[in-house]
Amino acid sequence: MSSQPPKTLSPRQLLLVGIIALIAAGGIAANGLIGRARNTQDLVQWTKAQAIPTVALAKLASGDAEQKLILPGNLQPYSKATIYARVNGYLKSWNKDIGASVKTGEVLASIEAPDLDQQLAQARATLASAKANYDIAAVTAERTSTLVQKQVTSQRIGDQTAADAEAKKAIMDASAAYVGQLEAMQSFKQITAPFDGVVTARNTDIGALINSGSAGQPLFEVADLHRVRIYVQVPQAFTADLRPGLKATFEMPQYPGQKFDATLVTTSNAVNETSRSMLVELQADNPDGKLFGGTCCRVDFQIPGDPNMVRMPATALMPVNRGVQVAVVGDGNRRGESWPLPAGSGD
Repeated sequence: MSSQPPKTLSPRQLLLVGIIALIAAGGIAANGLIGRARNTQDLVQWTKAQAIPTVALAKLASGDAEQKLILPGNLQPYSKATIYARVNGYLKSWNKDIGASVKTGEVLASIEAPDLDQQLAQARATLASAKANYDIAAVTAERTSTLVQKQVTSQRIGDQTAADAEAKKAIMDASAAYVGQLEAMQSFKQITAPFDGVVTARNTDIGALINSGSAGQPLFEVADLHRVRIYVQVPQAFTADLRPGLKATFEMPQYPGQKFDATLVTTSNAVNETSRSMLVELQADNPDGKLFGGTCCRVDFQIPGDPNMVRMPATALMPVNRGVQVAVVGDGNRRGESWPLPAGSGD
């Protein structure tokens, strides 16, 4: 196997290769210089453009006929009563459970009160004894008066018998009043509804120990839901426009997309020092029974607006040392003079 020596380029070929390499390197260097110069020119143009101040224009809008004010509200029944017992005893029976509709005077439950029954029996016996004593004293006084008129006995004895009859009558009247009191207490053994409504709570059961008065446990709660009250805390800035008769709508989470009408009835005429808000009351009809006490809602007030009011975005305001100003566009689309805004203005 024979080996051949490598071919070598002639001087002329070497010169041609060198010239080609030099031309390629020069082209690459020239392209880099041209690109750098172009980038420098673009940067200079961008810098000059940024040096020119530009602003975004905002359109002014006149005030609406109504202002939108959306606040959370709390629904309460038109009337609500927590019912306690007036006598001590044990629950004998209950007739109405939660959710039941009741009428005024309808019996909700009955209480067994043996102590009260014994007191009434004793009071009636005492009254009978007092009445018998009075009857005897009255007959004695009448007979003595006849004897005095006939001068058979002295006037002093006649006066004593008359006074004794009056004293016995007073004792009888006191006993009768006590019996009447206990009979009135007997009527409280029947727990009745104070008004037409719905039973919203029952906190007792058969055989439960009943203690009278507010010291005991409430037995029932009855709510009148034919109409509801809506309480809202309104910020102080909007209280000047609140008047009875102002219309509003409200929405509830359980009825998405459905709006209910309400009317402002009264205000507290006092601002809470902590929240700087005023409590207002609205009322709404509830013919379908969809509204319940204790629920929350979103109230949309329809407050009359000021037609002379001008609305602008907050980004157009410029805070200065003495308040807030608004820059306006003058001739030639250049910035003109600034208008100061009065304190408390802005939207």
